[in-house]
Amino acid sequence: MHRRNLLAGAALAGAALRLPAPALAQPAGSRVLRFIPQSDVAVVDPIVTTAYVTRHHGFLIYDTLYGVDADFKPQPQMAEGHRVEDGGRRVTITLRQGLAFHDGEPVRARDCVASIKRWAQRDALGQALMAATEELVADDDRNFTFRLKRPFALLFDALAKPSTPVPFMMPERIASQDANTPIKENIGSGPFRFKADERVPGSLLVYERNPNYKPREGGTPAWTSGPKQVHFDRVEWRVVPDASTAAAALGNNEADWWEQPTADLLPLLRRNRNLVVENYDPTGLMALLRFNSLHPPFNNPGIRRALLGGVEQSDYMSAVIGTDPSNWRDGVGCFPPGTPMASTVGLDVLKGPRDYDKVKRDLAAAGYKGEKIVVIAASDFPSLNALAQVGRDMLVKSGMNVDYVSTDWGSVVQRRASREPAEKGGWSVFFTFFTGLDFFSPATHLGLRGNGTSAWFGWPTMPKLEELRTAWLDAPDLAAQQKLAAQIQEEGLREAPYLPLGQYFQPWSYRRGLTGVLGGMPLFWNLQKG
Repeated sequence: MHRRNLLAGAALAGAALRLPAPALAQPAGSRVLRFIPQSDVAVVDPIVTTAYVTRHHGFLIYDTLYGVDADFKPQPQMAEGHRVEDGGRRVTITLRQGLAFHDGEPVRARDCVASIKRWAQRDALGQALMAATEELVADDDRNFTFRLKRPFALLFDALAKPSTPVPFMMPERIASQDANTPIKENIGSGPFRFKADERVPGSLLVYERNPNYKPREGGTPAWTSGPKQVHFDRVEWRVVPDASTAAAALGNNEADWWEQPTADLLPLLRRNRNLVVENYDPTGLMALLRFNSLHPPFNNPGIRRALLGGVEQSDYMSAVIGTDPSNWRDGVGCFPPGTPMASTVGLDVLKGPRDYDKVKRDLAAAGYKGEKIVVIAASDFPSLNALAQVGRDMLVKSGMNVDYVSTDWGSVVQRRASREPAEKGGWSVFFTFFTGLDFFSPATHLGLRGNGTSAWFGWPTMPKLEELRTAWLDAPDLAAQQKLAAQIQEEGLREAPYLPLGQYFQPWSYRRGLTGVLGGMPLFWNLQKG
């Protein structure tokens, strides 16, 4: 019921590829890159949402003070360099010369101060950085200083983080706006300018090369670090919710790059000698079911915890990426398997046959009385749609009263921001994923924040988790961090702000003539088309 029928899917896609060209208007010339994103961009402000498609949109328009290299280490990007003084309690960052925003204004230190402060209100690691900061001030146009209460070892990691929300630099007049209200103007200093006048919601987004962009000199492009050399005049994002149509466009050379092919079409794409299919992120994707912890019934951790007994991670992973177990992992906890913070602590609850009668008894014992829960699902986002369908089945088998609302991903992104009760337009459950990089450590793990209304969507209040996270940030060495990470996972599974659904590896596909594709996420510099 929940697994994709690979043979039927491949046959359908094969038929699609033999059809005449789909009705996708395409420009001529190799100076235009045609990209099929995972979904439409419903929210264009990369600070107020954690949607990856908005992050990718952000990296076209904005730049960051630091980037991460292939070893996930921070490297200067907009920053020329920095000085660390007073035993680590004073950090001064100097901007590169000649940086300018798309409106022609120079990038000044005060723009960066305002951007960091706005980002830090929405980001878990940013909040920790600002808690350790006594004062953040612009010294002059090119220098700004963190005066810290105590040394903060992850300062440069925070400013380089590619995980959502990313600390993008914006003009002060924009960055000074409320961090909880989406901005309406996308002005950055990045390699492309957003053509808002050409945007067609649900269909098209357009970006033009920024002729005044100054790549940093030296270094090797990798992930978000190194020189950002642009070889395209125009990037067009064509939103194509139907997978068969997307496969046809790619196969017929009407698209250059498809971000998230569905599992049933991968065999067909791999047989096409003109296409490359590759796993782009070695950290994988961590799937999860997120609860709304503000309202009944999931404001009760006992009810959330009881549903762990119904989770069969292999079912979710097979539905998303196929039955080949080399493409996914189950038995997955809060941190990506094989990474330093991963452990098996508390994972026995995910092992063994699923006993739904026991889950029903546990729910009743925790206080569930048949209240309706609203599950919001993204019908136009294949991987999330697959997770939601398996999740709905699990919740029904567990005896929950499910109202399943199937809509587009943009609507899910907007609705999940509502803190109203489900009966007033809010929600109870949604499904999503994060890259493994986002879940490497408690510092960036949004799903494990327990700081109430300042937390990620779902807003759980979990004081003990917050205490453990603070202790982890202050830990003196790796051994101490690993011990605390195991305790964090144990407490995370006890509080259950979300249910871990497994880890999978999502390939993308692009035309073989496209070279210079960087890993980690869709990045639009360094690319060339033969």
